[in-house]
Amino acid sequence: MGERAGAASNGSLLIMSRFNPQAVDRRWQKAWETAGTFAADTASDKPKSYVLEMFPYPSGRIHMGHVRNYTMGDVLARYKRMTGHEVLHPMGWDAFGMPAENAAMEKKVHPGDWTRANIAAMRDQLKSLGFALDWSRELATCEPDYYGQEQALFLDLYAAGLVYRKESAVNWDPVDMTVLANEQVIDGKGWRSGATVERRKLSQWFLKITDFADDLLAGLGELDQWPDKVRLMQENWIGKSRGLRFRFTLDQRINGQSNLQVFTTRPDTIFGASFVAVAADHPLAQKVAEKNADAQAFIAQCQAGGTSAADIESAEKLGFDTGITAAHPFQPEWELPVYIANFVLMDYGTGAVFGVPAHDQRDLDFARKYGLPVRRVVADGDETASDFEGDEAWSGEGALVNSRFLDGMDIEDAKAAVISRAEEEGWGEGTTEWRLRDWGVSRQRYWGTPIPIIHCEDCGPVGVPKDQLPVVLPEDVDFDTPGNPLDRHPSWKNVDCPQCGTAARRETDTLDTFVNSSWYFIRFASQPDDKPFDKAEAESWLPVGQYIGGVEHAILHLLYARFWTRALNRIGMLDVKEPFAGLFTQGMVTHETYQMGDGSWLSPDEVTREGDDWVHIEHGEPVKAGRVEKMSKSKKNVVDPDPIVDQYGADAVRWFMLSDSPPERDLPWSEAGIEGSWRFTQRLWRLIDGNEAGEGEDKDLDRKLHQTIEGIGEDIETLSFNKAVAKLYELTNAIEKAAASESRTVAVRTIVRLVAPMVPHLAEQAWEALGESGMVADAPWPNVDPSLLVEDEVTIAIQINGKLRDTLSAAKGTSKADLEALALGSDKIARQLDGNEPKKIIVVPDRLVNIVA
Repeated sequence: MGERAGAASNGSLLIMSRFNPQAVDRRWQKAWETAGTFAADTASDKPKSYVLEMFPYPSGRIHMGHVRNYTMGDVLARYKRMTGHEVLHPMGWDAFGMPAENAAMEKKVHPGDWTRANIAAMRDQLKSLGFALDWSRELATCEPDYYGQEQALFLDLYAAGLVYRKESAVNWDPVDMTVLANEQVIDGKGWRSGATVERRKLSQWFLKITDFADDLLAGLGELDQWPDKVRLMQENWIGKSRGLRFRFTLDQRINGQSNLQVFTTRPDTIFGASFVAVAADHPLAQKVAEKNADAQAFIAQCQAGGTSAADIESAEKLGFDTGITAAHPFQPEWELPVYIANFVLMDYGTGAVFGVPAHDQRDLDFARKYGLPVRRVVADGDETASDFEGDEAWSGEGALVNSRFLDGMDIEDAKAAVISRAEEEGWGEGTTEWRLRDWGVSRQRYWGTPIPIIHCEDCGPVGVPKDQLPVVLPEDVDFDTPGNPLDRHPSWKNVDCPQCGTAARRETDTLDTFVNSSWYFIRFASQPDDKPFDKAEAESWLPVGQYIGGVEHAILHLLYARFWTRALNRIGMLDVKEPFAGLFTQGMVTHETYQMGDGSWLSPDEVTREGDDWVHIEHGEPVKAGRVEKMSKSKKNVVDPDPIVDQYGADAVRWFMLSDSPPERDLPWSEAGIEGSWRFTQRLWRLIDGNEAGEGEDKDLDRKLHQTIEGIGEDIETLSFNKAVAKLYELTNAIEKAAASESRTVAVRTIVRLVAPMVPHLAEQAWEALGESGMVADAPWPNVDPSLLVEDEVTIAIQINGKLRDTLSAAKGTSKADLEALALGSDKIARQLDGNEPKKIIVVPDRLVNIVA
């Protein structure tokens, strides 16, 4: 690279004729680091802006999905700095979890060593992309200075009654050998291991998220900068249901009770009932199983099946007839059979439901299987017969039929009527139920935050005194035996009770890793040594102004973080309730997949194209090209950023991540795309290299420049990065075509600032080459001249009888009379009229003249 040789008196410079990112990128990354350019100053009097991307799990390598995510946040953070904000844009590591323990078992390394080595590698990768991050605030959730403060918060919530312990049925992952929250069970399988989940009963620690259900639901209405789809997903997960809780009378006493309590959100359909069903772990089911081996076997079958709502919905609906019947509340002689069913959940409502097959697909499948009646009680047309035909339930709107006193009512009126009658007659009451369940946070694994509780035979569970925090994980553990190494450790769990002094034991469960990510954004904002955070300092930054991450976290992480912030608010530690004011869920980076004939997957660097076919580079064997899918290690369709950055430079990679697709959509990776981005960085550099001084104005270029300044600012604020990129292409074209002038010189110097958030290394080099002082990262965003946003001239369409015949340019605001004269003076129009006088002339100012001939 030809270095800058010096500056002439007029400020012109000798600069390299070709942009060389290999020489430039590291230079400016070092300069930013040395100057502490992106360190956030809480004491600053500038308006604060908190930009945050979801922090990564340190798997060992960043992938293109990371690059896209962090590039988006980086552009916004750099833009906010240039527009006068004090910006907090930090980075850390979501560092606890099962992959580290799996690596310990497979590779015979300590989870901490594996994790910290991965962090070091990924930190270097992120730095190579020039992200404007405040590395002084870096944190890792696996370090005692972080999780010790998390333990302190856990104890604060425990003291406030928001943490409790109980025995409950749990989702048990038999491979990872740990409990999973409902949200971590995907299609009946563990979200990490993929193993079929089982149900067990264990003593577990829970956080009282249900105490905040109403507030969490109501708060969604205020999150107007969140995607509608995410708010809907949370609303459905919280699942507020208004319904009827009532009692069926049984034909025999079970556990001393002759009643069975059920909950329904559709009391209007009560005359369509054909059976009652209870969950496998309902007390009635357990009592029946005591004397019935077949019932016992059926319950065991249910407990071995999937546990998630999605899995239950998709599984075959199975039941066991208990031989017990329940009397219909409006007609006691109408007896309904009581089943144990695999699709009823004990932790929703009462663990018992009545089935209405005609109007619920699950109930219909069950009824058809077991030959139960199917009665129509809601109709949307002329078909009102009681017998319901077909295998597709009617779940839409309609009027009540075959329902006695409810006939003719709409669904809502019928619900109210049944609830009213139940309350008057004393066999039920209207109530609200929630799908949301308390958050079980106990995990039977080593690599997590130790739960700071000591179990004493005399005192019960006792919180670890805060002056003894952090409770640090022992280093000397082995993973040769499946299960939790903390249970097997010879000494770590043995301690004295802090209350009575007798021998006791530590809690050996660790916290769900989603606890770690439920407050990390607060710790980024404030990091005192003696407490989790300083209230005033944290509140000066919170809520996060713009949060960016995948939609896959819509329920798990985002709901838990909203709860955690509310819990801290309730106990007086924060005056903030919502953690993230703005949320953006970016699309995936995708790539074509490749398979050998035996079904094995190949990575993109193992294949090449020969004509229309793909072949294995090494063996020359044919390869099948598959669908374009999200990059994943399992299908090997991943592209490592490092060699791409090495070849094309960080700026070309960043530009490609922003340019081709709207940021909320998936971005297909392509070699042509990255090469095109690299060529554009060279075009930008040539604008600097060829920036000859000139005189005079170019009004068209001036107008284009200021329209671009305003447009790009709006696009970045709304995260419409591809639109901003398109405007920069247009401005570059306009500058390249313009003759040397003072306007062109100004445009070149200005475009350097406009591209600085996207291609910061090139922009810094260009800023220096143009003789500007300081760094462009610290330069202000260009001001807009409002007068240059207005078009001086407009194009007027000239029509004859509504058909376009000519166009002309006129000064904006030209009078109707003048536009009419200009139109009639057109040679084309004169030839069309051929001497005939117009019958009528219609003028729309600044737009068109229509001549009626």
